[in-house]
Amino acid sequence: MAGKDKKADLAGPGVSTYPEVAKILPGDYTPLLSPKERMKALFEIKKYIEENLCKELNLFMVQVPLIVDIRSGVNDMLDRDGSRTPVEFNCGLGLKTPIRAQIVQAATKWKRPALKEFDCKVGEGVCTDMRAVRKDYFLDHDHSSYVDQWDWERVMTEDQRNLDFLKDIVKKIWKVIYGAGKHAQEMFPKLKTDNYPPIPEELTFLHAEEILDMFPDLPRKQRETAILQKYPAVFIIGVGYVLKDGYPHEMRAADYDDWITPTIKKNGEQYHGLNGDILVWNPVTKRRHELTSMGIRVTKETLVKQLELANQMESLKLPYHKAIMNDQIPLSIGGGIGQSRTYMYLLRTAHLGEVSVTVWPDELKEICKPRNIHVLE
Repeated sequence: MAGKDKKADLAGPGVSTYPEVAKILPGDYTPLLSPKERMKALFEIKKYIEENLCKELNLFMVQVPLIVDIRSGVNDMLDRDGSRTPVEFNCGLGLKTPIRAQIVQAATKWKRPALKEFDCKVGEGVCTDMRAVRKDYFLDHDHSSYVDQWDWERVMTEDQRNLDFLKDIVKKIWKVIYGAGKHAQEMFPKLKTDNYPPIPEELTFLHAEEILDMFPDLPRKQRETAILQKYPAVFIIGVGYVLKDGYPHEMRAADYDDWITPTIKKNGEQYHGLNGDILVWNPVTKRRHELTSMGIRVTKETLVKQLELANQMESLKLPYHKAIMNDQIPLSIGGGIGQSRTYMYLLRTAHLGEVSVTVWPDELKEICKPRNIHVLE
């Protein structure tokens, strides 16, 4: 049974039911801010994070596509099992052959060629105010088909492809998120409350193998929930490579993050992966809460290895993949920070719909009403 649960838990947000959602939403919730105050606080956080993320990581803001040509290969396929597919449509009135376009699911792969297009040097990078659509999500309290992220990417060197460099970047990102929370509390004192513990100032770094050692029989999401009881803010290293139990911590696309490179040895075991996720304990929902995924990107060697494991070698024919194989775009590190996820966490809301305007099923809205959760429409 444990193996079945682990397999079902691999591909990001799984499918649930609304009776299950009703069980997990808090029944004693009182928003700290009104909808108007929340929007004002939200944009203060947005401004703070964009300014300070660019400052800490030496980035500058750039425009980012909402739609891409399917032939480019730059759309993010999220998980390598093909379970979540982009919205596709023809566009170009009057064209003999219309452009087959896709709405982006994230700008993950677009950003790396963008580093070359914007002539970024080593240690310099780009940040985007990205919008996307992920139509195949189950819509619950913290998953929406409308996605907003700070998608960022930075040029790096070969000798920086190590865990120390990864951790240094992660610490800078957490410094910005923590600072944004403190900034919001100073501007909106209602956010300072004894009802919830303070935002942790420090992150705990753990490899996925270490967490598996602690909770060998639990599926991934339950492992994350368990570790967050001990450490309320963690960065989980090594997401995508098969762990010692025969399952990856979570599926990860084969063509951007490097999850195959050997890193450290511990207790005679080889750990893999130059990527990871920041997760926090959300004291409002009393659940695990992912804020960002990021990583050092693939080289042409690790790209081939990961595509082989994912049975996706045909992708090497696509322009994005050819650019990596022909050394036409720089080595980089990058990630996506969920905007609404971050607002939800820092503003102490119970539902993504309190900080994001999108579509929600009537069944979910009916569950929210008696719980004092005002979903924006």
